[in-house]
Amino acid sequence: MTRSGRLAAGAVVAALLAGCASLAPPAGEDQALSGRLSVRVEGDTQRSFNAAFELAGSPERGSLALSTPLGTQVARADWSAGQVRLRSREGERVYPDLDSLSEEALGERVPLAALFDWLRGRPWPGAANVASDHGFAQLGWKVDLSRYEEGWVLAERSTPPVVEVRARLDMPASAAP
Repeated sequence: MTRSGRLAAGAVVAALLAGCASLAPPAGEDQALSGRLSVRVEGDTQRSFNAAFELAGSPERGSLALSTPLGTQVARADWSAGQVRLRSREGERVYPDLDSLSEEALGERVPLAALFDWLRGRPWPGAANVASDHGFAQLGWKVDLSRYEEGWVLAERSTPPVVEVRARLDMPASAAP
């Protein structure tokens, strides 16, 4: 995979990682969420970036679009049972699942299915978690919800490669001051 192809795959994974909390539980589990994110992979500046994202669906069936600050789409992933299709400037790649996409982008599998629950501000029911003053820890990630009410989330994984994801979710019109 080329450098820009790895960047696109990494951006998709990072956007999924960024969805670690929302301002309030969405009306429906399939409600699309959008916002901005910043990703830093320690020791690998090529995979550190900023992007706008829109995430819809669930771990079983969904889509994720990533755009530049000017609104130009850089990558889009669509998935359903048994297939993830990533489209970017490099073309199209197909993966058997979200974990395979994350493995190619980050060099190892990341539990992306859990992130859909994290996106809704709750631990994934498929694994043990430990509550903290400002969030929780699960599957090797520390999810900081201290600025949850403002739409800010920080998710950190301290095992190599160390990954830090900062996200700012768009506030729903009904939640705007």
